Amino acid sequence: MARTIGKLTALKVDKAKAPGMYGDGGGLYLRVSDDGAKNWVFRFMLNGRARWMGMGPLHTVNLAEARKRAGEHRLRRHDGIDPIEARRTERLKARLEAAKAITFKECAESYIKAHRAGWRNAKHAAQWEATLATYAELVIGERSVQAIDTGLVLKVLEPIWTEKPETAGRVRGRIEAILDWATAREYRTGENPARWRGHLDKLLPARSKVRRVKPHPALPYAEIGAFVSDLSSREGIAARALTLTILCAVRTGDIIGSDRDDKPAMKWSHVDFDKRVWTIPSTKTDREHRVSLSDGAIKLLKDMKAVDHGGIVFPGSEPGQPLSNMAMTNVIRRMNKDKTAKGLPRYTDPKQGNRAVTVHGFRSTFKDWATECTNFANELSEMALAHAIEDKSEAAYRRGDLFDKRRRLMQQWATFCATALDQKAQSNVVSLQKHSH
Repeated sequence: MARTIGKLTALKVDKAKAPGMYGDGGGLYLRVSDDGAKNWVFRFMLNGRARWMGMGPLHTVNLAEARKRAGEHRLRRHDGIDPIEARRTERLKARLEAAKAITFKECAESYIKAHRAGWRNAKHAAQWEATLATYAELVIGERSVQAIDTGLVLKVLEPIWTEKPETAGRVRGRIEAILDWATAREYRTGENPARWRGHLDKLLPARSKVRRVKPHPALPYAEIGAFVSDLSSREGIAARALTLTILCAVRTGDIIGSDRDDKPAMKWSHVDFDKRVWTIPSTKTDREHRVSLSDGAIKLLKDMKAVDHGGIVFPGSEPGQPLSNMAMTNVIRRMNKDKTAKGLPRYTDPKQGNRAVTVHGFRSTFKDWATECTNFANELSEMALAHAIEDKSEAAYRRGDLFDKRRRLMQQWATFCATALDQKAQSNVVSLQKHSH
């Protein structure tokens, strides 16, 4: 009776040189490639189709071992099991066992390292590291990435979800991205416990419905003239940047850039002196925004241009980099420190327990002034602030940006800021302006 299994011998295997398939029987073959490499393969039928399964090179798996493995695969087929899927499951199980020693912190570090080159600058990576270190690492940093579940994610998010909704949203998104990365690397299996839609949205309130965040402390508009006058006496690029921020009612990120929104710092290429327009480029979160430059803003920019050190309007201490995120805030702190030293009231928001004013708060100062002291339509000040239109129907039909009308609004604001009077006199100016418009 012809042998159906065990057809090959060690000598035949050694002498096999011609490219082709050399059968041992029972689905086991020695495959010799064109370049002379020898590998074992196992052939079996599944759902009426032939499948081939690699079992390793001859220099690693000898004939006896290949026969042993082929026998194990034949037993699986006899039991109705796909040997390829069974091996894949075993390998995944082994990876998961090894992954028990891989922590969330290690995965986060690997994720940031893998994506660092694709991010706009090093500051973005630093923000990821700082956010995760502050809010996530104490809870899940040393945990096995496979062990992280919904309960642990909620333990990270719940303490900050209502107090710091913007930050909490970023933390959740970053945890989700890292866990997705870990799943793709086969360090964990199962659903992502940090996923929002269809998961955490059933457990946490939407950030848009969380109680409104306390507004930034803002200077009363009656005191803006005195503040700008004090500010104009200060030396330094940060003081000039803060002045332009106030005159144009823009955000800090519009001046120095924002990694979160992928927004570049203000550059000279964004400024058209002839048309008196500063165009803030569109980003992944905002459309292009045109800012009308008043007489005061034009003068400030021309003074800066005279000592231009490159393409960035307000450069920082590092070559080619804009001011730091805290530069303008530090200007306000120094101004308040000087006021305190002289025994004078600091620049604060009386509506918020005399908390020190913030850079962003000057946008509120502008809005209060436009609402209470002028007859300009509300939509003009909203457009000047680059606020999104909440009414979706109105947003769909509005095409222009009312720029010519905004020119008059911003010039009047700059004139008001340049009037350094005491509060009583300033109130009189306010009354005259409103009734004369």
